[in-house]
Amino acid sequence: MKKSKGIFQQLVKPWLPNASRDQNEDDLERIAAQEQKLLSFGTLVASTKNFHHSRKLGEGAFGPVFKGKLPDGKVVAVKKLSHSSTQGKEFKTEAKKLARVQHRNVVNLLGYCAHGEENFLVYEYVANESLDKHLFRSDGREAFNWERRLDTITGIAKGLLYLHEKAHIRIIHRDIKAGNILLDDKWVPKIADFGMARLFPDDQTRINTRVAGANGYMSPEYLMHGSLSIKADVFSFGVVVLELISGEKNFPFTRDSDSKNLLEWAFKLFKKQRALEIMDPALASSADPQHIAMCIHMGLLCVQSDPDLRPDMGRVVMILSKKLTALEEPSRPGYPGSRYRRSRTPGASSSGTGYSGPSNSLSFGSTSSSKSATSSSSSEHTSIRSDPHGKRPM
Repeated sequence: MKKSKGIFQQLVKPWLPNASRDQNEDDLERIAAQEQKLLSFGTLVASTKNFHHSRKLGEGAFGPVFKGKLPDGKVVAVKKLSHSSTQGKEFKTEAKKLARVQHRNVVNLLGYCAHGEENFLVYEYVANESLDKHLFRSDGREAFNWERRLDTITGIAKGLLYLHEKAHIRIIHRDIKAGNILLDDKWVPKIADFGMARLFPDDQTRINTRVAGANGYMSPEYLMHGSLSIKADVFSFGVVVLELISGEKNFPFTRDSDSKNLLEWAFKLFKKQRALEIMDPALASSADPQHIAMCIHMGLLCVQSDPDLRPDMGRVVMILSKKLTALEEPSRPGYPGSRYRRSRTPGASSSGTGYSGPSNSLSFGSTSSSKSATSSSSSEHTSIRSDPHGKRPM
């Protein structure tokens, strides 16, 4: 236990102002002990039956995840970081960022443990698996009706707003995708897997960094130039919104043979006043056409090629709460290989129209499968580590 407490001190030290570092370390140490965030290796062995294969929930990018039960009866997910995880770098990264993060729509870190060369993160167990397991399955999608999908969109938006503006320090997730959204037993969405997240000081809005993420979810300025800001998360969120409405993956995309990806298809239909044609047929019995049309419009604003034109998550939450009804016309979306120009007057092309009623038809587009989205392109100055298969994030 002493070793784990020492590690906790190392983890929190880089965040703290020099003048109050010692006092804050003591406070955080006491809070960690009270909340039982420092767990022994023996406790994890017992809770997972020595990491038995029958307890394995899945395999993430940095190691396997096991279901466990703590002595107090709490069911947990234990993330065992692989030895190839850059000597525990991901452990320190994720523990640092989640130690003080508490929000209904962000997965809760319950504890962590260091045992020799092995590192473990212990999360709340989320019963309904990840969003992609429900959204892209071939059957049973009717149970994932519009009310649940809208609640998922709203919950993700509120979680991102917390990370960007309301947490103790600004956090950019960098890997928002359907596979990293977990659904609990009440279908509450929770943002998970902070292994790629970056901390942002309040006085910085954009940095250049190594590119890492999943195909189809990375914004063009980040994918091609390594330029990272909160607008990269906004872009990824917009992709998830359009996937939730359509039931289609952005990458690979096969629904329309004349479109490279879901974003291009949705934008083309929006410009033709036929946006509702992207709607998942499984939503036919539960659809609210007016609200779906608004969410498509909002999603397209989030995936605009120019990051300066994308709304921040505060505005997104206001749109979802129906406090904003007049939305500007979205510009062309960004995707691998696309180019963007920075607008001199962001948001100047407002249409000034609200949602008195949808003008789009409720007919559905035909399904075809001939052209898949092109694979991600890379800048010669950045190295891309992609995760095309998704993962069970914990």
